[in-house]
Amino acid sequence: MRISEMKQALAGLTAIGFRLPDGTALPSHFHVTEVGLVTKHFIDCGGVERRETVANFQLWEAGDYDHRLAPRKFLQILQLSERILGSEDLEIEVAYQQATIGQFGLAFDGTDFLLTPKQTACLAQDACGIPCFSLALPQLQTASCTPGGGCC
Repeated sequence: MRISEMKQALAGLTAIGFRLPDGTALPSHFHVTEVGLVTKHFIDCGGVERRETVANFQLWEAGDYDHRLAPRKFLQILQLSERILGSEDLEIEVAYQQATIGQFGLAFDGTDFLLTPKQTACLAQDACGIPCFSLALPQLQTASCTPGGGCC
């Protein structure tokens, strides 16, 4: 989900709800403790230099059970964060404390914001010799994919 999509979703809500990937609702007394710009500058295992930039929201809960973040207040937080985030319509990543800090993507189902699982991946599979499968399922039954074979 991008910032513009979140703003649009917030504009139509009377209350904000977040759900974990397993469907569990975050407590309604959560706080947005940070909105930040995260830039990752790295080299993948194939030697390709890359940059990724996301807007990062940190959600947190405490013993403040009377706290409720209204959609309008969240929109105000987003407006204030434009000084840091700039005007680019960035993808949103959410940090939320569990056994350790979890990083999630974000989606919206029309009612709640959904924290979506994020996965690691090798970005240079061709350089590592790791086969990847981009063929349709029927093709997988009759074809094999080998490094350098052109099927990836």
